[in-house]
Amino acid sequence: MFKRIFLIVLDSVGVGEAKDADKYNDIGTNTFLHATEAVDNDYSNLRKMGYFNLASNNTVDETISCYTKGIEVSNGKDTLTGHLEMMGVITEIPFKTFTEFPKELIEKIEKFSGRKVIGNCVASGTEIIKELGEEQMKTGSLIVYTSADSVLQIAAHEDIIPLDELYKICEYVREITKKDEWKVGRIIARPYIGEPGNFTRTPNRHDYALNPAHKTVLDTLKENKYDIIALGKISDIFNNCGITKFSKTKDNLDGIKKIMKVEDMDFEGLCFANLNDYDSKYGHRRDPIGYANALKEFNDYLPKIIDKLNDDDLLILTADHGNDPTYIGTDHTRENTPIIFYHKNIKSKRLDDLTCFDHIGYTILDNYNLNPNKKDKILNKIK
Repeated sequence: MFKRIFLIVLDSVGVGEAKDADKYNDIGTNTFLHATEAVDNDYSNLRKMGYFNLASNNTVDETISCYTKGIEVSNGKDTLTGHLEMMGVITEIPFKTFTEFPKELIEKIEKFSGRKVIGNCVASGTEIIKELGEEQMKTGSLIVYTSADSVLQIAAHEDIIPLDELYKICEYVREITKKDEWKVGRIIARPYIGEPGNFTRTPNRHDYALNPAHKTVLDTLKENKYDIIALGKISDIFNNCGITKFSKTKDNLDGIKKIMKVEDMDFEGLCFANLNDYDSKYGHRRDPIGYANALKEFNDYLPKIIDKLNDDDLLILTADHGNDPTYIGTDHTRENTPIIFYHKNIKSKRLDDLTCFDHIGYTILDNYNLNPNKKDKILNKIK
């Protein structure tokens, strides 16, 4: 049995179009391959883990891991759907999406907050702040916007609307959007700072998700007194259900350093981390160079993460969806994900593709003898 498991989600780092990509208009996408082609960086450590073998679908590199692809079952291609599936919750009916929010909902937000709503459209977060930020500062309004994901986002300048007030508004909006006709997956507070022409979103983002539809792998671990340490936006994604300790992160580098700090801790259970910059800073903004350099950063820190693992630790690297920075539009892309297992005594091999992301969660339960249905036998293949 592994005492500690480190599950690291490289947010949106998919490895090629899923078999149903045509339904999502995502034929030809391959986030990892297209991003790494943008800059001729040294990705040697990612090569050793099998990323290029998965993205190219050929054995091009010798590896030090057991690696495979995950095939998403859920309807959707967003953060919430991908993470829930990893932990055993399949989304059959997609969360609602909007191009603009209904008048009744907007009026309720305005009445509760005492502030006017501006925006109410599909937009890039950075672009809508650039466009409406000055007006928001002058009028004290709320910038409300959405995307192709099931989200309602509220942006406000921290000097104009204090964080506590913004969070309180988002909590209210989360509560009223539990109605079926308005049920979006997440309400997201998007505070920013700066002056017109030079606005910057801050790390004080806060996501308000729905509780998982039913018990997750995290809940089972917690009920059995194992530690579940969540890093980055994991606690927000699961609405803090099944979490015993959490820490937010400012960016990928902060997340990597916090993972390494957790490696120094004595605990038994799961460290579940999300590195979000690939998605939020580079994928949605269609910035392949930024994406490539962010992958290079993780590549360079990976040996340090591996060196700090104990002999009875298991490392799992994966993703929740794709977000090809070279593709049309600004939306996530429906892709297979890498699922890579590593421990210090592992014998490298390519595993058969896994037909659902939940193989990750059931492997974790198997390790702690908490999987009575024995749905998954991957653990036997990676020991």
